[in-house]
Amino acid sequence: MSPRLLRFALNLWPPFLGAGIRVRHIAHDWGGATVTLRLGLLNRNTRGAHFGGSLYAMTDPIFALLVASRLGPDYFVAHKSGMIDYLAPAFGRVTAQFAVTDAQIAEIMLKTASGQKFLPTFSVDIHNAQGELVARATHMLHVRRRTPVTVAVGAAGRGYS
Repeated sequence: MSPRLLRFALNLWPPFLGAGIRVRHIAHDWGGATVTLRLGLLNRNTRGAHFGGSLYAMTDPIFALLVASRLGPDYFVAHKSGMIDYLAPAFGRVTAQFAVTDAQIAEIMLKTASGQKFLPTFSVDIHNAQGELVARATHMLHVRRRTPVTVAVGAAGRGYS
């Protein structure tokens, strides 16, 4: 799937669409993404600020998708855990700028080279329209290199997997 097609699909995904979450950009090399969340009647808390669950939801799948896309089909990538620190009430539109660096990908590849799992962590800051930090989300992924498929040779000499 291309970054453009994934962005389109995520923007139609009900958890994002219903919460007012928009994926604005996914880098062509899967190295980053920009996600925004608008404040609406359906995603505000009792104080009129962003509901914390919506702030978390805007960050939840992004790192797993970026890392899986960068590593390709030879790797298993899953979201293991996540947390968010709410630092200030968030009003209006908020933005999260995600980045997965070449160094992070190289470390994952090194640590999983022999098939063992690796649990890298990634963090993203969420800023309001004035550039103020309102929250920081941290996500841990479970990554491992898939084992090669073994091929058995049948009676007719054909390979079966």
